[in-house]
Amino acid sequence: MIRIRRLATIATMALALTATGCGTTGVEEPETDGVAAPPSDECAEDTTTTTTDPVSLTDGVGRRVELDRPAERVAVLEWQQVEDALTLCVTPVAISDTEGYSTWVSAEELPEGVTDVGSREEPDLDTLYAQNPDLVIVEASDPDDEIIARLEQRDVPVVVTLGADPTDPIGNMRDVFSLIGEATGRTERAERVLGEFDDRLTRAREQVADVDLPTTDFLYFDGWLQGGNLTVRPYGQGALFTALGEELGMTSAWTDDINEAYGDGGVDPSYGLAQTDVEGLTAVGEANLFYANDEGVGGYVEELEKNPIWNSLPAVQEDRAHSFPPRIWGAGGPRSTEQAVDAFVDALTRG
Repeated sequence: MIRIRRLATIATMALALTATGCGTTGVEEPETDGVAAPPSDECAEDTTTTTTDPVSLTDGVGRRVELDRPAERVAVLEWQQVEDALTLCVTPVAISDTEGYSTWVSAEELPEGVTDVGSREEPDLDTLYAQNPDLVIVEASDPDDEIIARLEQRDVPVVVTLGADPTDPIGNMRDVFSLIGEATGRTERAERVLGEFDDRLTRAREQVADVDLPTTDFLYFDGWLQGGNLTVRPYGQGALFTALGEELGMTSAWTDDINEAYGDGGVDPSYGLAQTDVEGLTAVGEANLFYANDEGVGGYVEELEKNPIWNSLPAVQEDRAHSFPPRIWGAGGPRSTEQAVDAFVDALTRG
């Protein structure tokens, strides 16, 4: 299981990552003259500029990073940052767990030819540095994290992004994206994408405001099966998807009092994620329910829908329990976050 600081959205990936998150599967790198090809049609049509000036920045944990010029060959060790690089039209030369990324993240497709350096927790650094990166992007919560010390033993600059900020999850998503844009000379592209996100969020607020909801209380959750046992993971205060729902005018139903009564293990302080069972969902009363779709992997949704407690919940009986589309990454960048906004809006305005 991944460490807490790398815990993102889909807990149902726990078993899948056991099979896909270890070892290396190097892929022959295409000829690119040192510059990765655009990862999407959108990037092929992108008209924003890439700067060539030296870069001096402060990363997510307060470290100063100096680059003679913006990075072109980046290695990336966490999926949010992989997505961000692709949105910025920078294809990484190496990432952690290519199969896992392609299984759980749909906002940006990973192009062929990107080298897999193994799991996100224990990347194969020899394979990583064999790709001759000019920058490594990693996620950590403080400057003393062991992965930073391991990376700094090599003569390649390292930019550390902050994995989560429970006081402002949306702001942190934006900051991580902007930081990668700065490091790669793609600030103009970053500003354009974030402007598009802001516009989408504004339209979404207006769409939801026009809906006559029976209640504005809501809960987003995911879950997983292990040993035949179904675990539900509510998203509380500090979670990115909770913050998005609140931005759309809803009110988080998973409170500290509920977590004290029904939670198992408390709420993760970085990501705002709790843990309970199906019975714990009764604590949110009439709240609208939204949940991650594990179609094709995991199996928790199929088991959930057989459960009599689930089927007795007001939101389920009144058709206010909504499955998100599959592969929306809940710890992603602007494009994944836009997918989540659209999923909320589609569910609330349906019918």
